[in-house]
Amino acid sequence: MTAFSIVLTMAISENTRLHYLNALGITVWQSRINETCSTFAEISLPPSSVNEDALPPDSWVVLRNQVIQCEQCILCTTRKQTVFGEGNPNAKWMFIGEAPGQEEDFHGTPFIGEAGNLLTEMLRAMQLTREEVFITNILKCRLPDNRNPHVDEIHACRDYLHRQIALINPKMIITFGQVSAQTLLEKMDSIENLRGQIHQFQQKPLITVHDPNDMLRSPIEKSKAWQDLQFALEAFKQHE
Repeated sequence: MTAFSIVLTMAISENTRLHYLNALGITVWQSRINETCSTFAEISLPPSSVNEDALPPDSWVVLRNQVIQCEQCILCTTRKQTVFGEGNPNAKWMFIGEAPGQEEDFHGTPFIGEAGNLLTEMLRAMQLTREEVFITNILKCRLPDNRNPHVDEIHACRDYLHRQIALINPKMIITFGQVSAQTLLEKMDSIENLRGQIHQFQQKPLITVHDPNDMLRSPIEKSKAWQDLQFALEAFKQHE
């Protein structure tokens, strides 16, 4: 383990950023790809730029409209609205959670509220912004009472997600939580057995991380998640 400190130069919400980064346990980390440890100053990710001409314009619009109007499972009867996702349609990083929560269902935006703040800080610590990446979920509708998703609900939404991935064509996929990882990898392993490895989805590297909501409930998961994101940063550099 090599100790390092993170200096955040942005003035907006400085105390909030420090709170979340400290809560994540971002004081030390150890690479699981090799024995060489790096500081953020040594990690330079190329910026993403939105190029609308890079995607078939109708395909993205058609897909979004299909998600908005979707009635393929019972969740369409309990939602306020679908949550398609947000961010850069040409993102190099794609983050995929399980399903929208109550606030996401109300606003139509993925990962907001306290878990969303945590995700924003995690991205900022990786030298990324929400505008650079694309964030979505396995399911596009809220699950009533935060229950687990049913198999038919996952199957109903799976095509939407696969089409999003194909259109965005990210360089790195990060799944949050066990359902997201199991769905894309088609494995029933626990998140603990799946994390710490570079998996593949449609020939793209995929790394599993604990869900931000789980991190809020357990500081131990925050520390593990930060290790996994450092692991993802180095894997990203190797797969560029």
